[in-house]
Amino acid sequence: MVQAAALEEMLEKDLPQAMRLLAEMNQSVESVTKLVDNMLSKVKKGEMSTDSGLSFLEMKYHMLLSYLINITYVVLRKVSGHKIEGDPAIDRLVEIRTVLERIRPIDTKLKYQIDKLVKVAVTGSTDENDPSRFRANPDNFASKLDNSDEEDDSDEDSDGKSESKDKKPGVYVPPKLAAVHYDGDETALTRQEKQLERAKKRALQSSVMQELREEYMDTPTEISQVSAGQTALSRQQKEREEYEETYFTRLPVTKEQKHKSRRLATLGTLGDDLTRFGDISVLEGGSGVSQGKKRKAPSGKGKGKGKGKGKKTGKKRKLN
Repeated sequence: MVQAAALEEMLEKDLPQAMRLLAEMNQSVESVTKLVDNMLSKVKKGEMSTDSGLSFLEMKYHMLLSYLINITYVVLRKVSGHKIEGDPAIDRLVEIRTVLERIRPIDTKLKYQIDKLVKVAVTGSTDENDPSRFRANPDNFASKLDNSDEEDDSDEDSDGKSESKDKKPGVYVPPKLAAVHYDGDETALTRQEKQLERAKKRALQSSVMQELREEYMDTPTEISQVSAGQTALSRQQKEREEYEETYFTRLPVTKEQKHKSRRLATLGTLGDDLTRFGDISVLEGGSGVSQGKKRKAPSGKGKGKGKGKGKKTGKKRKLN
């Protein structure tokens, strides 16, 4: 009795909604049937051409039609009270739904072009405010070298004109410009702070600070026969090789780099390590910026000037 009462209550709630949905389905089926019949009649009469259509849309519509057929079959089995577990229609529905989900990005990319073609087919003209009308025309990027050659050679003889017409425009080679850091917006204070930062970094990496760290720290001391300069050079060489292998290009070597590598490879490296302590004045509050040697200004005295200075022009006296 309880189950019968619950069933009657469920029918009272769901039956009106089910009848309303069935009525809507009947109306939709009738409208779709009329539309399809009209389209079929136009295609058979030749009023609607389907030869130059998009294969993508054709495939999509076939899959949608197959999806509707299979889902209608599943609904029919459920309404009839049959089991749908293990039915092949379920696998087909899953497959079609997966394909439709995967092709959604392609459909999004083609939507603008499809809408534009449909609008042109319906109205017969394009919109004046269409943004694609203002896109660049590739034909306008053609080289103007032929026209300039003809204008330059217009005053020459006929032989020269024929030779200039046979010439082909040369291949454009972009100029090789080295990238330079732009520091135009930096102030004097900013540059000074950067110089102090670099000086602190050099001081912390100097041999004096390295020896102090080894002396006062509890870590074991590593003894190596390679100097700090050679270690830095090998690190730079390794970075250089990695860059060349990654980008398949050769980096140029300056004279200063060649001289430095030769100097570190000689026996004079030991003396350099003994006499070079590094500038650590920046750690004590100094500037840490070394003043380079200045060249003396040329005196402006060339050859041939001051001929009479420092020279004896008198003749020797003979002694009797």
